[in-house]
Amino acid sequence: MKKTVILTLAICLFTIGMASAQVIPNFAFGVKGGLNYTAFPSNGIFNNNNRAGYLAGVWARVGGLGFNFQPELYLTSKNINVDASNETENKAKFTSIDVPLLLGGKVGALGLGGRFYAGPVLSFAVNKDQSIGESTNNATALRYKDANYGFQVGAGVDISSLSIDLRYEGGLNKIGYGDGNSHTRVNVFSLALAYKLFSL
Repeated sequence: MKKTVILTLAICLFTIGMASAQVIPNFAFGVKGGLNYTAFPSNGIFNNNNRAGYLAGVWARVGGLGFNFQPELYLTSKNINVDASNETENKAKFTSIDVPLLLGGKVGALGLGGRFYAGPVLSFAVNKDQSIGESTNNATALRYKDANYGFQVGAGVDISSLSIDLRYEGGLNKIGYGDGNSHTRVNVFSLALAYKLFSL
């Protein structure tokens, strides 16, 4: 009898924990940082060497019923090399403020769970450094617009106040390069570590 009561109480507490984690509206705020890898598709004329960059910023999360809205604001650096020939190399670095607006869901409870999300991202260029190697030819110059639009999809794992996120970002508008007739979309893969500073 005593074992049955204890087992029933344990099941009730677990169920309440699951329900409170999924149903009760909540708010969380934190910081994040990580690395990204920019993919710039080749078009048969240019040889592109993808390079690593970084991201750092803040995030907020409002959720309930197992779903959430997660806006973010972070500084990111996207790096890439574009070669037209052995004599022309353009090392381009785009520093931007990125604003993802993500909708997602979570499975799990008691500080451990998985998360998935998707949504649009706005990217505002604040610095566009390009260094043409030994040639004065501007054939590989990239014209990164002041505002770039894209989408993000990803998944993450929450362990107490820490989260590990893996994402793919696809560009919606094209970036011009080369002689002006070549355009392509930038794709970005990122891996970030986030820390929750507080929650309500």
